[in-house]
Amino acid sequence: MIDDIIFIGLLLGAFWYWLGAQKVKEIAFIATKDYCLAMEVQMLDAYIALTHLGFERDATGKMQLRRSFMFEFSSTGYERYNGKIIMLGRKVKSIVMEPYRVR
Repeated sequence: MIDDIIFIGLLLGAFWYWLGAQKVKEIAFIATKDYCLAMEVQMLDAYIALTHLGFERDATGKMQLRRSFMFEFSSTGYERYNGKIIMLGRKVKSIVMEPYRVR
């Protein structure tokens, strides 16, 4: 009986984490797409990939999950370049792009 309750609790916890992670990824994707549009480059593959997960304190000192995502973009349509977006909680901390060729 107690084992079933613990198992259900773990499943609910995992589902809750997954749901939150999907929301953060959606926010990061939209921010990345908007940033690429503002920089006049093309985001490739319409995809971002989680590369790092850790903890970091925000400006108020509260511990937050820090997620790094990688994406690819092109400025000319021929070369691929890498970019990185860092999320602290549900907020964008930074977006960095490799140096790229200007048209």
